[in-house]
Amino acid sequence: MSAYDPYKVLGISPNATDEEVKEAYRELARKYHPDNYTNNPLSDLAEEKMQEINEAYDMIVKMRRQGGYYGNAGGTGGYQSDGKYYDIRNMINAGRILDAEMLLDGIPPAARNAEWHYLKGSVLYRKGWLESAHQHFMTAVQMEPSNMEYRNALNKIDFQRRSGGYRTDTERRSDGCSGCDVCTGLICADCCCECMGGDLIRCI
Repeated sequence: MSAYDPYKVLGISPNATDEEVKEAYRELARKYHPDNYTNNPLSDLAEEKMQEINEAYDMIVKMRRQGGYYGNAGGTGGYQSDGKYYDIRNMINAGRILDAEMLLDGIPPAARNAEWHYLKGSVLYRKGWLESAHQHFMTAVQMEPSNMEYRNALNKIDFQRRSGGYRTDTERRSDGCSGCDVCTGLICADCCCECMGGDLIRCI
């Protein structure tokens, strides 16, 4: 693959969302538009830069439409995204988590590669199922150890576990009330009773 990296031209990460790609392009286009350099000795350079920006943007759009490249174009830490996962990534980026999960679950188990596990982990992470998300991220890394996107996701969730900002799926599924929930309920009940001219003991 060519060493040319259109993402570097736009100054963004290969993992940027489609909207972030568009915004980066718009900002650079506004900056280097030829109209800004009329009667300016730098007009030729600006025109050349504008052409480079247009080519980079067109290349990224074309690659993504074809289920294209999500790693850097030099091949370091990058990977080829299967076309069937392109729409799923867009759904996740757009917050359409249930739609993305439905498509993922429809892929036969025998066809579930490292990217499938990464995306499934991303869906579960967004839903708050951190333990299950961790398992899928770990599987993705085991299947493709050199993929930095997968490894970064695993490192992020591992950090949450170590720092204590992590709840297991069992804790999330629990229907029990915490002590804080009980206290909050009693305070609310007391306020309601006082408004009605009674006190909490009599209301109970």
